[in-house]
Amino acid sequence: MVIWLVIQIATYLENTVRRFESEDLCYAHGTENARDEAVYLVLCTLGMPFDADTLSLQKPISPEQLELLDERVRCRIEKRIPVAYLVGKAWFAGHSFRCDERALIPRSPIAELIRNRFEPLLKKNPTRILDLCTGGGCIGIACALEFTQSYVDLVDISADALTLAAENVRDHRLGERVTTWESDLFASLPGQVSYDLLVCNPPYVAASELVQLPAEFKQEPRMGLFSEEQGLAIPVRILRQAADFLSPDGLLIMEVGSSSESLLARLGAVPLLWLEFEYGGDGVFALTAEQLQQYRESFS
Repeated sequence: MVIWLVIQIATYLENTVRRFESEDLCYAHGTENARDEAVYLVLCTLGMPFDADTLSLQKPISPEQLELLDERVRCRIEKRIPVAYLVGKAWFAGHSFRCDERALIPRSPIAELIRNRFEPLLKKNPTRILDLCTGGGCIGIACALEFTQSYVDLVDISADALTLAAENVRDHRLGERVTTWESDLFASLPGQVSYDLLVCNPPYVAASELVQLPAEFKQEPRMGLFSEEQGLAIPVRILRQAADFLSPDGLLIMEVGSSSESLLARLGAVPLLWLEFEYGGDGVFALTAEQLQQYRESFS
């Protein structure tokens, strides 16, 4: 006879917090500490909201649920797989997205800019938006949800990432306004297209930094992280070409994260506007179409 030991959700959750606290885990994919990480894993696995009340947390976990939870906790600890990949879901700019190993886990501070409608940077609501190096499509889709009259192109060189992005487009019912393009940056885009807003979180991690990243980051696709030339090869390629795809009043928003100092050293004469964030994050700058044209030679 099989005996089922009754375990309440709250008890399992507290046990998971203690297990995570005893391990050298990296919290950089949507949470900042062991408790938030445990809540993310346990409640998502059980299909419960993050604001579940105390009474709901007193419910028992079924044997099937317990088996799945134990396996996911084990993978989080032993294999260092991020929770977003384990549960297949991530949140960005207040919206839920499918998330798996086909693309990076969304975590850019650009989410805050989107929720603030890029104020006061944009002079008017954008009609056409380009999300370059889109990955799973979260930035571009969040823009489309915020600017409901806009048309958005999601561009990536990875066919796998674009398949995930297309799934997210369908989930949010944006197929009439959001299009995916497989392209090496601008290479396959029609030359006559002009965007009012170009948002980009490109690969910018240098080789020397890549080898030192925690194991959790090494679960993500390398091509979404690594860029040659101290992390600047891809960002500078984008800067060199972006003016040709922006409207006269267009705006470029780009994240370069840990490579911001290297970019500053390389482009000292360019007036990069570094943005500040209320909820944390850095390494994001803005340039207007006019500035990109004016300083084009600096990107050579």
